[in-house]
Formats: sequence, C-alpha cells, structure tokens
Amino acid sequence: MKYLWTEDTGAGLHFWKLVNQLFFDDALVVESKESNQGLLDALADIDMKEDDKYYIAFDYVVDNQDIRNKYRMLKSIADKAEGKIIILDMICFEYLILVFDKLVAWTGTGKIDKIKIREEVLAAVEDHRINLSKIDDEKTLQYIAGFKRYSTERVMKSLVGEFTQNEKWSVKGVHMGECWYKDCCVSEHPDNLRCGKPEVEDGSEKMRMLMQSEEVHKIISIIIG
Repeated sequence: MKYLWTEDTGAGLHFWKLVNQLFFDDALVVESKESNQGLLDALADIDMKEDDKYYIAFDYVVDNQDIRNKYRMLKSIADKAEGKIIILDMICFEYLILVFDKLVAWTGTGKIDKIKIREEVLAAVEDHRINLSKIDDEKTLQYIAGFKRYSTERVMKSLVGEFTQNEKWSVKGVHMGECWYKDCCVSEHPDNLRCGKPEVEDGSEKMRMLMQSEEVHKIISIIIG
C-alpha cells in the first residue's frame, strides 16, 4: 500500500484528498495524524509491510525551533527506512493557498499592491525560504521588513489573509475547505462588486481549475514510484 500522512485537518486534509484524487487516481491512502508530533508517533509505531511506502507531508517552517527539531527526528527515521518513507517537499498550507492564481480574481481584492507583493514573494521562494536577493521591488521588501521577526510562514499567512479576508469560505473562515470542493459560491457577499465568481459552479471542477494552475504545479512535484 501507499500512504500519504499529513498533520493537516479540516481544509488541509481536504486538500490532500483532492491531490490524491485529481493527480494520483486515488492510489494513496490519505490519513491525518493531526500534528507533527502525531506524525512522529505514528512512524514510531509503524508496522511496515514489504511493499508499503509512506509519503509524509510535513509542514517544515525553518523559523520555528520546535519544528526544526521534529524535522530532524523525522529525517532520521526516514534515512533508516531504505526509501520506504519519503518526506514531501512542503511548506505551510497557507503557501499552497497563496499560489492559487485564480483565488485573487475570485476574491475580487482591490489590493493591487498586495497582488504585486504576492507575485514577487512566490518567485523568490527557494527551499522553504524567501530569497530576499531575488526581490527588487521596494514595496515588497518594505512589507517583509515590517515583520518584527522575519518569518517565511508569517509573511505567507499575512498575505493569504490580505486576499481572503474573513468570509466563511476563506482561510480564516470555518467553511474554507468545504467551499472549495462542494458546489458553493466563492463569496458569501455576492452583492459586493469587488467579489469575483468562479467560471464554473461545480465544486469538483472548480477545485480542479485551482489545482491545475501553473503555480500549483510548481509546488506539487511529487513523484509516486
């Protein structure tokens, strides 16, 4: 069997199930272990069969000492597993939200400066970090410098919040994950002229359009052997 284990719950778990469905024909058994510690505990108790493979979606945030320590433990476990445990190259879930190019149009955000910053930041991300040397835009550099303690994760979460605001379907909302794959409106305020609307109403097709964008393909470069 092939398994994909994640710490994500709710919207994040929905995301991985859709990745499995849309990209890998449901070849993986997708399970949430609810936390990074949960992933480590599950791997410690693993009963691995000869043909089993485990793909681990670990949200690695370099600015967090606890996460770095847990990642080192995970890496040690994977190194001893002779290729049967594969750590997926991931950053925080908010980063994947941010790369959805259509999300900006659908939210109808009028924050043109934040759209520019989003593009600059995405182009400069390397190995889970924002490479400041690749950014020439002064407003983007000022935006990043505005964080008291520079953190890739904090920058990503802040930008996501700028685009999605507080609607129920948004990153900050209680229905965020469901609204992407069910047949529902992108905005709970259809009378707001700045709010966009997807080209299709069907939840499955809507999600497919989001996930098959060029930006998302740059992130989801998983090779299932």
